[in-house]
Amino acid sequence: MATLRWAFPLLLLVVAPVWAQDVVSGPDKGGKVPALKVFDVTGPNQGKAVDYKTERKDRPTIYVFVQADKWDRPMARFLKELDKIVQKEGENISVVAVWLTEDVRKTKQYLPLAQQSLQFQQTALTCFEGEKTGPKDWNINTDAHATAVVANKGKVAAVFGYASLNETDAAAVQKALKKAREEK
Repeated sequence: MATLRWAFPLLLLVVAPVWAQDVVSGPDKGGKVPALKVFDVTGPNQGKAVDYKTERKDRPTIYVFVQADKWDRPMARFLKELDKIVQKEGENISVVAVWLTEDVRKTKQYLPLAQQSLQFQQTALTCFEGEKTGPKDWNINTDAHATAVVANKGKVAAVFGYASLNETDAAAVQKALKKAREEK
């Protein structure tokens, strides 16, 4: 009986790290940033379809793909923290948040409300108008609640896939952004 009492806690120690692992999602690190045609709901091209790869060119950008049905307060805090980070890091850095959804019309109605509530300064809220799996060549895993991609000089510098996240996860993205900006 004493053996069984210790079996469950030991099993949790083995399984818990698997639950916390990130999800493989996003384009290959080191590759070129793929085309990203989205509908800009609250960004600088508000109300228009735009290719953010072309729009952002070589400037540092954090792309965040949000599974709309997984959107929650911790994810909102993550985006808010990224917005604060890019404001501190300097000019010409932006966050492009891309909602992946089965209901594009509903998402386009919701995102201005999210902007009004969260008051992003450097984050464009956009909606991908195609399949929920995301844009071609971005390799978004639908098991990832969110996928963050750090890009600089037209290249993918870092990729993060999250099964769950909150504002504390923004620190790793910030570190990857700083590293990408320091590389020549």
